[in-house]
Amino acid sequence: MQLRNWQQKIIDSYPLIIKQHRQFILKAPTGAGKTVLASEIVERFYKGKKIVVLCHRLVLLEQLERALSKKHVVRKLEVSDTGVAFDGYDVLLSTSMRAKSMLADAIVQADLIIVDEAHRVSPNGKAYKWILDSFKSGGKVTAQFMGLTASPERRTGDQRDQLNLAFDAIIDCANIEDLIAEGVLVQPVYRPHFVHDLNLASIDISSGDFPVASLAPAIIKSSMIDYALWSYQEERLKITPKPISAWFCADISVAEATLHSIQKAGIEATMVTAGTPLKERMRLLALHESGDIEAMVSVGVLAEGWDNPNCNIIVHLRPTLSKVLWGQSVGRGLRSAPGKDKCIVIDVSSNWSTFGPVEKLEWSLWSHRRSYMQFMNRFNWIGQQQDGDDGDITYLLCKNELEDKTRCSHIYKKDAHENDTCPVCGTYAAIDIYKEQKLDSSLNENKLHSLFFERVPKVYAEMNVSVWSSLDKTAWKSATPKEQVFLAFCMAFALVSADPTQSESDYWDAALAAEAEIRGYLVKNKFHIVKQEDFNLSDIADGMLAGTVIRTLQAHYGISVCGDVFNHHDRADCDRKYHKAIKVAERLSMIGCSSHDNLPYFNASAYLKTL
Repeated sequence: MQLRNWQQKIIDSYPLIIKQHRQFILKAPTGAGKTVLASEIVERFYKGKKIVVLCHRLVLLEQLERALSKKHVVRKLEVSDTGVAFDGYDVLLSTSMRAKSMLADAIVQADLIIVDEAHRVSPNGKAYKWILDSFKSGGKVTAQFMGLTASPERRTGDQRDQLNLAFDAIIDCANIEDLIAEGVLVQPVYRPHFVHDLNLASIDISSGDFPVASLAPAIIKSSMIDYALWSYQEERLKITPKPISAWFCADISVAEATLHSIQKAGIEATMVTAGTPLKERMRLLALHESGDIEAMVSVGVLAEGWDNPNCNIIVHLRPTLSKVLWGQSVGRGLRSAPGKDKCIVIDVSSNWSTFGPVEKLEWSLWSHRRSYMQFMNRFNWIGQQQDGDDGDITYLLCKNELEDKTRCSHIYKKDAHENDTCPVCGTYAAIDIYKEQKLDSSLNENKLHSLFFERVPKVYAEMNVSVWSSLDKTAWKSATPKEQVFLAFCMAFALVSADPTQSESDYWDAALAAEAEIRGYLVKNKFHIVKQEDFNLSDIADGMLAGTVIRTLQAHYGISVCGDVFNHHDRADCDRKYHKAIKVAERLSMIGCSSHDNLPYFNASAYLKTL
């Protein structure tokens, strides 16, 4: 088989990867060909050896069975299976909870364990914890535990449920923009609309996302479905060779209402949900792939493991705080196919303005409690662009009133169209989102970065360092909660490694090592950091400016700590240290620190016993 460039690169470097890592993720976009790569790895490096492939859905098992059966003797584990693993076959396919006793036998015999959609691996959950424990304690020392995913992130506040506890490295295989350039994927073309009458502010999100029970009624009461259909009816006329669309909905009630509107418009459409029998689902999906069914409305079944390269329009009707859900669903429309040169992404859920284009998404191996709160601002990504590395990028929101008395509400970039007229309705009746939504009311990281590198060396050069540098305990002892966060940032900047990192895993290893060292210092000296509801960059800026929130003692001591770093590191080193220090300060702020800490990377009781 002719491998793609990125696949061949991984095959060539695989011996080095397994020499350096035992548990790792191969990260590549949806549609890049991860299943093909996994099959080729098995063929090249594990011929005649024992392989376990785990995934959480039957449809994924079906796909992997077809791919691997071409060159290997494959068995799909059934619920009732018992006996000895690998009797007459070399590849065992299973969901993580099927025939547990037989699977447990397979785990300790396996030379390679592959986990598809590895972002679903919960190191502290019922489905995967026992598998990970079995592999670590009883698996072959020469065996590998390999994950495949496009989105290596678990946004959870549980520090025992972080992805870095299951995998020790993320291998970045390919990114969306490179694959578009190579013709493997097609360019997404976004059509975002802001639905003014969708009220999400009152929904309880303490679970980390909008609960479907509250979200669905809000969607149905709003004009979201109307906006989606209006946009779709325009875009379907522009697409070639013919429109084939996937509609992502929050629940069955939203899907049914959406399906009714589509069919009423005379468009051939149907619906699949988790409750649709597998055989019927496969029949409907086949009709959709051929274009006999134009619009496929879904609830929770197409975001993962569904492959229809002919799909050229994605319609997103599922507001979410999950970057993974947004990235996975849009990625389903980016596969290339004959005659397909783009995929239209109609977003009426404000996910584009919240997270940004899927080809620009960034992932994190670790998160803290309430890390999802930043996404409650439905213009989060747009706000970040105003002071981004590419200069001032302004986005406009069209407020033109249409014939049906609704607003156009299309979001588009300023200076991208003649006279800044809306590309959807052709009028100029737009507002500057950044100014209108007051997105600049709080300091962003770009502004703080500039302030930090300008202010610290200047103040440090003018201060009597010998007076301030020895006041660490005094500064901590009298610090307010906001001052504690400022001091944590300064301490992290001093302690964290300046070395370049080659992967997300290396990055977080360095950051968490510094965090653990700070926690050790604090519990040793009986200083506690109280959990805070928000992490405000403006508090760190206030310390740089000796403002009103951070008092003189804490401000000057902190700057003395940071300033000394500038004397011993160049700008590139300081830049790397700065970005990690921000993450450490944010985590200490949101998680807190006390003598009761029992984290995967720092146990306070165990640490105190070593003193």
